Amino acid sequence: MTLNRPETIAAIAGQIRTSVSRRRLLQAAGIGSAAMVVAACGTGSEESGEAASATDLSDTEMIANWSNWPLYLDVDEESGEYPSLVAFEESTGIDVTYTEDVNDNNEFFAKVRTQLEQGQDIGRDLVVLTDWMAALWIQSGYAQKLDKALIPNSVNLIPRLADVNFDKPRDFSLPWQSGFGGLGYNTPALQAATGKSTMTSMDELFDPALKGRVTLLSEMRDTMGCILAWKGYDPSNFTEAEFEEAIAELTKQVDSGQVRQVTGNDYVAAMESGDVIAVIGWSGDIFALGDEFNFTLPESGGMLWTDNMLIPALAQHKKNAELIMNNYYDPAVAAQVAAYVNYICPVLGAQAEMEKIDPALASSEFIFPTDAMLNQTYVFMELTQEQNEAYERLFQKAIGN
Repeated sequence: MTLNRPETIAAIAGQIRTSVSRRRLLQAAGIGSAAMVVAACGTGSEESGEAASATDLSDTEMIANWSNWPLYLDVDEESGEYPSLVAFEESTGIDVTYTEDVNDNNEFFAKVRTQLEQGQDIGRDLVVLTDWMAALWIQSGYAQKLDKALIPNSVNLIPRLADVNFDKPRDFSLPWQSGFGGLGYNTPALQAATGKSTMTSMDELFDPALKGRVTLLSEMRDTMGCILAWKGYDPSNFTEAEFEEAIAELTKQVDSGQVRQVTGNDYVAAMESGDVIAVIGWSGDIFALGDEFNFTLPESGGMLWTDNMLIPALAQHKKNAELIMNNYYDPAVAAQVAAYVNYICPVLGAQAEMEKIDPALASSEFIFPTDAMLNQTYVFMELTQEQNEAYERLFQKAIGN
């Protein structure tokens, strides 16, 4: 089935071809809809992706500015401090300003795009972005090459994440955490609304009993990946017609009022308030909410993704940012973070360190997944720039933007 409307993927892609060179196609996951003009506006070399750089002030200014996603670093609930970061600051003398201002990849990119395109410092020395957006930054010259001599702990990167198409051989990025996209829910509220204490399928997410109490992710790859798998298609290898069928399903669920909202990380607040019962959400977010909340991979399959640390072009404290990276690739520190965030830890040796913190977490498949667990997930299909713009436009239309 295809959408009964003129704005099909093929039509959109045809429009895009008139203005965007095929030579600038991304090698791994594509780019966000907010980023179309980047093909001609990188701050560094268009061919190599080499970023411009500023004079590094790290030796005279012992500071660093780090932008990350919410709920993504260990925190002391009473003081609000980040214990692992406080320990780093005390041991190095580097004062880190840590800001949870990455709510959605496209949304964050929109905040800094103009500065990046104009070759200006964006005021951050370290940012954390999902694979496909990291690919955009690297290939557009928005990320600086890492000095691995300052990050000796980078040898602890797990092999599965060491070889990625968009950054061979991890010259510009290091994984922060990986995670799953799937079903999150408030167990008592689900029980009250549906009589069920668990949710294992997309059919249950779209149960009419939950009408108006469901949110989906504004990250197109996670929401559409789960829907594609539910419809019986492979999110890592699908056709335009299959994507259009999945878009039609999404449109139906939004237009019917089943879906309350399509959001970034702020769906967490709606779950905490009780306004939302069930979501397509991210594993660690749900576990961080407490014992009343649970996360499962849909029977039809969930999504697997990685968020990566990058140093923006013209960042003024590059060395300090690299020292932060090195700190979090220490297995003991990585385990400390993983024990709080409950995402997939990318650091070798962290599982053994986790045994000292919490043996139950050391055996958690959501932090240290088995092959069987990973086989229940998909990595979203690599997209060309043209495909991604077309898919994003249809997605945004379906969710009412």
